[in-house]
Amino acid sequence: MSKSDANNNTAEAPFRVAGKMLAVAALVGVALFAGYQYGRLEAVQVATDRNLQAAMDAMADEKRELATLREDMEAELDALALRIGSLRANLLRLNALGERLVEVGKLDEQEFDFSSEPPRGGVDRDEQEPVLLPELESELERLTAAFRDREHKLLLLEEMLARREVRDQVIPSGRPLKAGYVSSYFGKRTDPFTGKKKYHKGMDFVGKRGSEVLAVAAGVVTESGRMSGYGNVVEIRHADGYVTRYAHNQENLVKVGDRVEKGEPIAMLGSTGRSSGPHVHFEVRKNGKIVNPARFIKGG
Repeated sequence: MSKSDANNNTAEAPFRVAGKMLAVAALVGVALFAGYQYGRLEAVQVATDRNLQAAMDAMADEKRELATLREDMEAELDALALRIGSLRANLLRLNALGERLVEVGKLDEQEFDFSSEPPRGGVDRDEQEPVLLPELESELERLTAAFRDREHKLLLLEEMLARREVRDQVIPSGRPLKAGYVSSYFGKRTDPFTGKKKYHKGMDFVGKRGSEVLAVAAGVVTESGRMSGYGNVVEIRHADGYVTRYAHNQENLVKVGDRVEKGEPIAMLGSTGRSSGPHVHFEVRKNGKIVNPARFIKGG
């Protein structure tokens, strides 16, 4: 090697070292940048995974809530359906009761019609709704209207029957003896003592001596004692101006002012006064006028 070449190599050596150092620095920089970028990507991936997991957990919670809500709604619908079934059964029983009361009371079946639904009306709804809920609401509305109608009819029916029952209690009807027969009717008859025609103001019922004489209606005792020709007498004042008289009693069981009920014993059957044997002489007056007791006997 010549002296000039040696000098050139000596001069170029620093440049070669600097070049190598630059290359190494560049490689280190690239490596550092690549590591930084990888780190960023890794952090982004971790955050993305966390967000995705959180979203999936939230969706799972919402699914569980929806499933629970659906179960609750189905349970409520089942309970509502059972309630409707119970209401239908109760309505059938009310209808049967109403029809029976109408039959027993011999009332107008058209006025108290328990076989058909009450008249209704309304405006159709245009909004769209789920299928089941409107059907249940419509059924509940129908049953509610039916119950109101039946309640109204039954209240009227109860009022009418109560009035009839009260009237049956306070208006004379039936016989003054549980057992016995009619020996003499109202009107003209042959007097058993004189044999002459005489007007009989009541009806005579023959029975066993000492048997109970019964009040034919509820009322207040206005007379209890001896009366000429009648022997022991009980008189009872009733509603609507009616008065009943029970004569020839062996013994009176009530006193003036007593309140008596229909069918209550008021005397013991006897033959006191102008009488040929044990019987009760039964009279009915309306506003002070004698009336034929036969129609009250038949009515009872």
